[in-house]
Formats: sequence, C-alpha cells, structure tokens
Amino acid sequence: MINIWPDSLLMAATYGVVESASTTLFGPLVGQWVDNSTYPKVLRFWLLTQNLSFMIAGVTLVGLLISPELRVTNIPIFSLLVVLTNLSGAVAVLSTLAGTILIEREWVVVISEETSSNLLTKLNSNIRRIDLISNLFAPVVTGFIISFVSMVASAVSLAIWNILSAFLQYWLLNSVYKGIPALSESNRKRGLKLSMPNHLGQASSTYQEQLSGHHDTSKDVSWDNITTKKLVERVSNSTFIRAWRVYLQQDVVLPGLSLALLYFTVLSFGTLMTAALEWDGILAYIIGTGRGISALVGISATFLYPFMETRISTLRTGLWSIWSQWTCLLVCVGSIWVKNNTTSAYLLMAGVVASRLGLWVFDLSVIQQMQDQVPESDRAVVGGVQNSIQSFWDLMTYIMGLIISNPQVIFVS
Repeated sequence: MINIWPDSLLMAATYGVVESASTTLFGPLVGQWVDNSTYPKVLRFWLLTQNLSFMIAGVTLVGLLISPELRVTNIPIFSLLVVLTNLSGAVAVLSTLAGTILIEREWVVVISEETSSNLLTKLNSNIRRIDLISNLFAPVVTGFIISFVSMVASAVSLAIWNILSAFLQYWLLNSVYKGIPALSESNRKRGLKLSMPNHLGQASSTYQEQLSGHHDTSKDVSWDNITTKKLVERVSNSTFIRAWRVYLQQDVVLPGLSLALLYFTVLSFGTLMTAALEWDGILAYIIGTGRGISALVGISATFLYPFMETRISTLRTGLWSIWSQWTCLLVCVGSIWVKNNTTSAYLLMAGVVASRLGLWVFDLSVIQQMQDQVPESDRAVVGGVQNSIQSFWDLMTYIMGLIISNPQVIFVS
C-alpha cells in the first residue's frame, strides 16, 4: 500500500483500520453464526468468500499499481478501487475468522476429547506450526517477486494462487471431516440442537408477555417507560450483547484480555512496520526474509510449547513466555536511540524476531486454557469475541498510524 501513496502510511493504515474494525464489530456475530451452523456449511462459506475476496483484492491492486496517476487524474475511479480493496480485505478477514473458529476452537477439541490429554496440546502446536510455515514461505516468495520482478506480478500471483488453492483447500478439509467419525457425530448432534426450539426466544417472549401484563395492571406506568424497557430488553437479548455476556462469564477472561492487549503494537511484521521499513529504504526481500526468520522462531515455539506444558502446566508456561517476550522487546525500545537509520531498523527487526518465541508460546497457552475451560456450547461464541477484542486493539494501532502517518516517527510511536 505504501507504493500506492508514497511518503505516507495513510493507505496502509486505512487498510488495517478497515480489517480490524470489521472483526471488532462483527467478530461476536461470526462466532454466533458458526455456533448456529453445521460444519459443512461453515466450511463452504469460509473457503468461497475468503478466496473470492482475495481474488477481487488482487485485481483491484493490479489496477491501482498499473495506473498510479489515477490518484490525480481520476479521483472517482481511484477511490472506487481503494474501497473495493478495503472491502474485499474486510470480507476475507471475517470469512477467515469463521474458518479459524471452526478448526481451532471446534474441530481440534472434538478430535481430542476421547483420547489422551496430550493430543490437544500436540494438535494446537501442529496447527500453529502449519500456519507459521506458511508465514515463512509466503513473505519470502512475495518479497523476491516484488524485488526482482514487479509489484504488479506479485498481485497477479496472489489472485491466481487463490483460484487454484480454493479447490485443494476444500478437498483436504472435507477429507478430514469425512475421515474422522467424531466430527460427523458432533455435527449430527449440532444439527439436532439447531432443530430444537429457541429457548432464548421463548424466554424473551415470556418476558414481553409479563411486561405487557404489568402494563395492563399498572396504570401509573407511562407508555414511554414501557417502550424504554422493551428497547433495553431487545438490546440486552441481541446476538451481539449475548455473545459478550457469555464471554465475560468465562474463567479465562483475564488471560484472553492479556493476549488481546499484545495486539496494540507496531512491533510486528505487520502492515505499518513493513511500510515504515520500506520507506526507510529496506528492500522488500530483506523484510520478507526477516518475516520468514520470525516465522522460524515461531515454529520453534510450537516445539517448545508441548515440552513445557507437559512439565510445568499450561498456566506457568504462559507466565514464562510473556516475560520472555517482554525482555526481547527491550531491544526494539533501545533501537530508538540509535542514530543510524539502517542500524536502527535492523535492531528493530532483530528484537521483533526474538520476541516471537515468547509470543507464540503464550498464544498457545491461552488458546488451550480456553479450549479446556470453556463449555462446548460457548466455544465458538467465546472465540468470536476473543478475536473481536484482539482486533479492537489492532484497530487502535492503525488509528495511531492514521494520526501519526509520517514514517519518520513510526519507530518512536
């Protein structure tokens, strides 16, 4: 995005704001939807909307990169392409959230329920390892395409890859679903639950009937008060509020909030830090390599976590890891006082890379606490709210990027 609007983080920050805001607002609703849908339905919706959104984003980015002069010569077309890019990103991140909840909050728990307690730890570590391996290769390949071919070629490659990978993803995940009887049985029970009457709706109707009866017998209560009570009752029973109420009743609220607060930072290889490094003259393939090394450190965390969790418990593993991350980030703080910009940038990347070990061990420990302690009926909802909170703090980061959009001061902020 920095190439579309040089010398400003405005475009990069705007894209991040739209993505984070969409998850913040709709994350709890996505969790509720997953909880109220069958596994095959969620799977199809996730893969279709995710890959279609990425394809649209790839096409619009190609248009923006091929015709950068549109920013001056044709503002309406430029604005339309920017809006489509941001909306596609928002839809993609919400569909990805649905898939994440399905796999990480539902399937892994169902698969490990009737086996040894260590299987859940291993499954969590393996899934995160796959995710980080993807993060290892994707930025390196993209960085080399950008550096040695062109930015347009990178965008075209993204669109083509999403067309080809959609079918492979569906085949692989559908094979897992059909190959594990526990998932089919869980989906059958879920279908039976969804076919039952909505008890919450019945309770709401009962309350409204009682409220109406009260209105009939109490002449001194004004109509405005009755209307206000009905409005409050409808809001309190809305899907969004119910999701938050379920989340706040869990025993893992504090670990979840601790994990969410880690998203309020530019100290990651995200949009803002990448844009700032590019502005500072760091080549794209170097940034991609740094992100790849960061993923390697994260992969090592997926091997370290099972080793620690089986010996010192999930809680103590989380405590150790968060302090480890904080210590490594002190290197990033120290880079502020280095006068040479290139050296400062490399120190910043080094601190971020080292901190990924503690970050991903802490992430795994919190996820497993939620899987162990959250009831089956609330897992998807809690997962949606948790991602909503995380995106809120991520959103605050991008808002800071909009306020402080000069790349010269991004490291200080």
